[in-house]
Amino acid sequence: MKYFSLLIPVSCLFLQSVGAAEPAAPAFPRPLRDLRTDYFPMQFEGPITSESWARRKQEVKERVLLASGLFPLPAKTPLNAVIHGRVTRDDYTIDRVFFESFPGHYVSGNLYLPKNPPPGGKMPGILSPHGHWANGRFTINETKAALDQLAIGAERFESGARAPLQARCVQLARMGCAVFIYDMLGNGDSIQISEHRSGQRPELNGTALGTFGLYSPMADLRLESNFGLQTWNSIRALDFLLTVPGVDPTRLACTGESGGGTQTMMIAAVDDRLAAAFPCVMVSTAMQGGCTCENACYLRINQGNIDIAAAFAPKPMGVTAADDWTRELETKGYPDMKAVWTKLGQPDNLTATFNIHWKHNYNHVSRTTMYGFMNKHFKLGFSMPVLERDFVLSTIEDMTVWTKEHPKPSGAKVGGAHEKALLAHWSQDSDRQIAANREVPGRAWEMIVGRTMPTAADVSLAISSHADQADGTQMEGIASDLRHQEQVPFVLLRPKGAQWKGTTAVWLRLGGGQPAKNPAVKKLLAAGVAVVYPTLYLPNALEQPMGLAQSKVRVRHEWRWSAPYVYGYNHSLVAHRVHDTMTLVATLNSQAELRPTRVILVGSDGGGPIAAVAAATMVKSLQGAVIDTEGFRFASLNDQWDPMYMPGAVKYGDLPGLFRLAEPLRPALLGENGAPGGAENVVAAVLKSS
Repeated sequence: MKYFSLLIPVSCLFLQSVGAAEPAAPAFPRPLRDLRTDYFPMQFEGPITSESWARRKQEVKERVLLASGLFPLPAKTPLNAVIHGRVTRDDYTIDRVFFESFPGHYVSGNLYLPKNPPPGGKMPGILSPHGHWANGRFTINETKAALDQLAIGAERFESGARAPLQARCVQLARMGCAVFIYDMLGNGDSIQISEHRSGQRPELNGTALGTFGLYSPMADLRLESNFGLQTWNSIRALDFLLTVPGVDPTRLACTGESGGGTQTMMIAAVDDRLAAAFPCVMVSTAMQGGCTCENACYLRINQGNIDIAAAFAPKPMGVTAADDWTRELETKGYPDMKAVWTKLGQPDNLTATFNIHWKHNYNHVSRTTMYGFMNKHFKLGFSMPVLERDFVLSTIEDMTVWTKEHPKPSGAKVGGAHEKALLAHWSQDSDRQIAANREVPGRAWEMIVGRTMPTAADVSLAISSHADQADGTQMEGIASDLRHQEQVPFVLLRPKGAQWKGTTAVWLRLGGGQPAKNPAVKKLLAAGVAVVYPTLYLPNALEQPMGLAQSKVRVRHEWRWSAPYVYGYNHSLVAHRVHDTMTLVATLNSQAELRPTRVILVGSDGGGPIAAVAAATMVKSLQGAVIDTEGFRFASLNDQWDPMYMPGAVKYGDLPGLFRLAEPLRPALLGENGAPGGAENVVAAVLKSS
């Protein structure tokens, strides 16, 4: 056994009493992350091989899908695409397009095609999501701003300087590609959800299907967000592109800048149909994306943008940097990416342009790198460098999909009514998909908890006191997870000598009192069962811990206070407490003197839901479970900052779903449907399980 001395206040080792005027300060605080204040290097350990990177790619893919609310993928309903109002230019055409990604929810954009089919009749298909420009796909810069770009050498023609989004679509069409540029939510013709980032709205905060909208507590409990909706729109946009006559399904790509760069990374990570990707000014170890459409609960736990981009390896990818959060990419992040492509035998499939003397952009110089990239990997046959030519600017009237013949959505098809109907469909479809895929909930809860059992080498034990009592032995100590630098104070009470039958009850509770004086504990000790009480992380927390970025926002319901800015980078309190349980059980099992033959997990006094999550994700490390839920359900929570809140918990079955996953333990469920709970019944259930 490893012994070492720690001077710890005794109050830190016992559960604090409930009902104190102020929550106790954490004995061992754990740092919070957010999108701006942290460094996000590649998170991969060990040698890179084709096998190890395949596993890592799958981890990243599944986490992006989980965060998007797309794990498993929804059913693909008919697109019902409408293509109309063609505009013809010298050597390319522009069509107006809208289709349904979900029934009744439209994705809108423009399809650029070469006027004359390329040799062989097959065209590469390229998606073009846009960033956060004032008018989205309709952006046309003022003449002065355009002239400034010409003066500094960032643009070649005034047309490209005034409409850089049009410029890349025009040039790619001239190169023989089919290009679909589509609206992000609340931009351009995407008017059904009127605001790109609205924040919470009381009228959309219901709990029943058809009563809640985006940003609501129930939406996050089901992992339904504007980030997820945009990612689904991108997947369906690729579906649409594949319906365009002549598009080559083996030559599909995506390129976008800023928020469109984020979308490029995400679809590249999750959709295997893409053959090439070119995300601009977004791949970075610094700021990860400032908008709610770039953040989602669980998205950047155990990964960042470098990992998400690298999940595309070894397929062709290009990236750009500018004088923004990507300015250090050449020395931070890109070398790690290059190492991956190199180790996988395709170093030439990764390219980059580091033009950090220009501000945030997708200017002609960066676009020229992209044209060369597409020319090379899709074998288009152009001489290098591929340079733009001047083109005719298209007006909003030329591009809009909503015309007299195709009127824009109105009434119940827009605003809150549309949001509620859209999320109701998403929820119902999700319930059906999960019911049909029995392996999904277990994997989802593993990702939500975000931790596996530590090994013996990952934990250590420090005993601070050891005393004999009338009915047994009491130890106080700290179990430590060395890998994650987390510590769990605990009190262990064990029957004397041979009276211990080898069973240990790990009792999770948020209530107080000294364990040695608890009558329920005395009964278990008398029956030969040892009891260990951990002090779970922040036992008296009144809400989820939040970082500096949130504390500066005064209005809690505005978009800057949205749940993904906390849960997208940090574990929930429930998950932290499950981690503590894993650490404690692993530590007990690592010590010959303390190792139980049976571990029964017990949850009561507010610890029932924690025990349910722990039992479902620790089945192989436990021999039984007794859970007093006190009638709790995650679906009853109407505040994202409640200390018991866990995004996604309702999507993956709530407590009944967790009970099904824990079925191998034959858990005793107390406090369910009027069934009695309380200490006496907990003791009886433990004795029966032991």
